[in-house]
Amino acid sequence: MKTIIYIIQKEFKQIFRNKGMLPIIFVLPLLQLVILSNAATFEVQHIKFGYVDNDHSSTSRALVEKFSTSTYFNVLTDFPSESKASAAMLQGDVDVLLEIPRYFERDLQKEKHNNIGVTINAIDGAAAGVENVYVTQIVQRFNRNIIIDLLQPSDQLIQPAIIDTIPLFWYNQTLNYKTFMVPGILVLLVTMITLFLSGMNIVREKEIGTLEQINVTPIKKSQFIIGKLFPFWILGLGLLTIGLIIAKLIFNVPMIGSLLLMYFYTSIYILVVLGIGLFISNFTDTQQQAMFIAWFFMVIFILMSGLFTPIESMPKWAQILTEFNPIKYFVEVMRMVMLKGSGLIDILPQLSKTLLYALIMNGLAVWSYRKTN
Repeated sequence: MKTIIYIIQKEFKQIFRNKGMLPIIFVLPLLQLVILSNAATFEVQHIKFGYVDNDHSSTSRALVEKFSTSTYFNVLTDFPSESKASAAMLQGDVDVLLEIPRYFERDLQKEKHNNIGVTINAIDGAAAGVENVYVTQIVQRFNRNIIIDLLQPSDQLIQPAIIDTIPLFWYNQTLNYKTFMVPGILVLLVTMITLFLSGMNIVREKEIGTLEQINVTPIKKSQFIIGKLFPFWILGLGLLTIGLIIAKLIFNVPMIGSLLLMYFYTSIYILVVLGIGLFISNFTDTQQQAMFIAWFFMVIFILMSGLFTPIESMPKWAQILTEFNPIKYFVEVMRMVMLKGSGLIDILPQLSKTLLYALIMNGLAVWSYRKTN
């Protein structure tokens, strides 16, 4: 036990003596959480909006006014023709183009029905889908307001049937996207820092030659690995603490669930990350190699974790692969505990899989580590 404590003390001194590692530990997490939480959003605002009004009636002007008063659209100009409007969209000056047909008001009064054309720049498919929802909602609200005004005197006795929805938003009442993203970015922060630091630190021992010196000492392999990785386990929990404080003070993210449960799960999850870091370091000789391999797997894990895109939207084969992704379980648990107040029973499936992952990865890492006495 004393041997492990001495190794841990040495590691902490070595970590805080390394000037290149300190910014990674203390500065990078702050930048990641603050910047990425504001930048990584699917909310679409300041949409460049143009329209072609072929009717020039009070009804068409009222419809355009609905878009002008929306906080999502920036109404740019009234194009005189469809060709000029299409040219503007081709040049990227317009994102959404509304075309109001001729006799729009007259046909609406007579037929009680009409069509308008909406053209959306769909190079970014996700943004185009959101923009289409915004347009649809504005048109639907316009329909409810205008239908009474267009009724003929003979129709006044017949009241149109209107169905209104009353939404109730659970877990994120203000629909703040940062509330959804911050727990996921916090997962990214803890994972990246602990993985890179643990892998680079062990490989650094190879580069400077101290690992060979330790290998010929009576220190047991288990003692060396525990003493080597334990400081990064502590740092990972420290990063979680810093991230939770920032999430509450800056982003006001609700923390409904148990903090103790979050720390308990994170402590097991960090073992998975440390096992992966040790496994990578056993097959690399330089810090650059370790960083490249770790980043290669991190990109795959992050993109297939459900952090930015729903797993349900992925192909079936990709959904199967996500079952082997530890980051997926951490993202799910953080959002469940922080936002929904889930308990131990609720996260038990993710917890059991993470624990199994930790045992497998650390077993492989210890098995692949070679120590010669």
